[in-house]
Amino acid sequence: MRYFITSLLVNCQILSVLVLFLSTTESLGEPAHGIAMHGELKHGPDFKHFSYVNPDAPKGGRLNLSVLGSFDSLNPLIVRGTSGQNVRGYVYESLMSRAFDEAFSLYGLIAETVETPDDRRWVQFKLRSEAKFSDGKQITPEDVVFSQELLRDQGRPNHRFYYSKVIRSEIIGTDSVRFTFVDDGDREMPLIMGLMPILPKHVFASKKFDQTSLEPPVGSGPYIITNVDPGASLTYQRNKNYWGAKLAVNRGRYNFDEIQYTYFRDANTLFEAFKKGLIDVRSESDPGKWAEAYNFPAVTAKKVKLKEIELQTPAGMASLVFNTRRAQFSDIRVRRALTQMFDFEWVNKTFYHGLYTRTHSYFERSELSSFAKPADKIEEQILNPYKDKIDPEIWQGTYKLPVTDGSGRIRTNRRIALRLLKEAGFVLKNGTLVNSKNNQPFEFELLIASRGQERLLLSFSRNLKTIGINARLRQVDSAQYQQRKTTFDYDMIQNSWGASLSPGNEQNFRWSQKSATSEGSFNYPGVRNIAVDKSIEAVLAARSRPDFISSVRALDRVLRSGFYVIPLFHLSKQWVAYWEHLRQPADHSIYGYRVDSWWSAKK
Repeated sequence: MRYFITSLLVNCQILSVLVLFLSTTESLGEPAHGIAMHGELKHGPDFKHFSYVNPDAPKGGRLNLSVLGSFDSLNPLIVRGTSGQNVRGYVYESLMSRAFDEAFSLYGLIAETVETPDDRRWVQFKLRSEAKFSDGKQITPEDVVFSQELLRDQGRPNHRFYYSKVIRSEIIGTDSVRFTFVDDGDREMPLIMGLMPILPKHVFASKKFDQTSLEPPVGSGPYIITNVDPGASLTYQRNKNYWGAKLAVNRGRYNFDEIQYTYFRDANTLFEAFKKGLIDVRSESDPGKWAEAYNFPAVTAKKVKLKEIELQTPAGMASLVFNTRRAQFSDIRVRRALTQMFDFEWVNKTFYHGLYTRTHSYFERSELSSFAKPADKIEEQILNPYKDKIDPEIWQGTYKLPVTDGSGRIRTNRRIALRLLKEAGFVLKNGTLVNSKNNQPFEFELLIASRGQERLLLSFSRNLKTIGINARLRQVDSAQYQQRKTTFDYDMIQNSWGASLSPGNEQNFRWSQKSATSEGSFNYPGVRNIAVDKSIEAVLAARSRPDFISSVRALDRVLRSGFYVIPLFHLSKQWVAYWEHLRQPADHSIYGYRVDSWWSAKK
């Protein structure tokens, strides 16, 4: 009996050690060439290039691009100033490179391998020994840790938010860095760190980082800045000593020897410059122009080519934004009423040649949209405690935005709007909508930054006038407009939020309760909704693609139910015009065309 008990104890101890070993092994990661947010990587460790490039594209030539606006800085990583176009993309590199033929996957760039455990509480990167800055200095683990700390303390608000989740930074050996994160279930953090721009410690340790500067920066990317004409032009030269030119993630990319961005203050002048061949590529988003303006001689002679590209990504949300911090928009019945007064069918027919599609979802044009879909079981698990915050029709997938006949007569919509406004405490008196308690008229300001917005918003304002609401348009200069957006000093604005197939941490910066009171965040409507926060938590914690899709739909469902914005419209295709000497790969990325994979046929 004693022998049996002793033997049993020994076996139990062995079993305990084995369980401990297995659990420890499972918690450790394995070095890999890439990392996917959900599911498996598309490209194996021996892949040669991405699917949307021509790996044999010739190098050389010059690319002339345009920007509407100006710039006064070459630092895209701080709040102050307006940075020159694409400094982040051409000069500053990340540890890993994003693949644009997948939803959200990264492959090694400065980092040769990435390692993270199943719970993603930490991530470790091994740096390539050949990785160098443009001044010839090797990129070291010290540079990586320095970059995280600098951007956490002095970077843009989104950088401060993300990188403050790092609770420990460690240099491992001579070539590796490990970041350990707060335990908040955010599985995106290893990828967020993989996309962190790497800055040279030997440059920024002795100078102020958070001040604007027009001094060409030292980075590790494929281009260096060779000419700066403040506010007028910015010229990049391909770095012929670029350390990463032969990597699989870069093959077939960065083919032009020189890229120049020319800045224009006027959109018409910019378009004329394109017509004359001073600008090589133009992405068009104006249906009026696409339908009528691309009939100039160079198009007729086929010297300028027009292309429509099918997209496989969410359209995002372009909308009129209610500032719910304002008393007049704090009542959802008011927001629903004003939504009735936007006549999309008339606007689309009258202004845009019928080329726009109405946007119903924050993730329109993708499987992430909740529009016309009932909530599934995973969504129910997330949202059941907050079901009172979900519109029943949106829950069932039957809700649609108001539709008109396009005639401009919206009597039915007006009746619905006035009923909702009456429920919210507003009545019509002598043609003016007033608060029934204090007789204050219902009026607000539509803040705009350009005359291009006037036509659309004036039509909306006229419709509101028919129910007694005075909506005044006020245009301010771009600097004042940005300042007022940053401090949430507006009643209503027009705004767009982009979207990808893998929304994540940025959703906190847009919609969380915390961001509603954080100046500089993108939570322009002032969303303060526990169901939104819980949905975002589910998005960040999802492990499988099906769970992720349902979590995003839950978030979309809650946002739609809040009527925080009046959704506008989107294009179903990407339009691009370009001069004949440019060439592009046979296949585009799922995000559309990418100029960094194009090349010139000029000798």
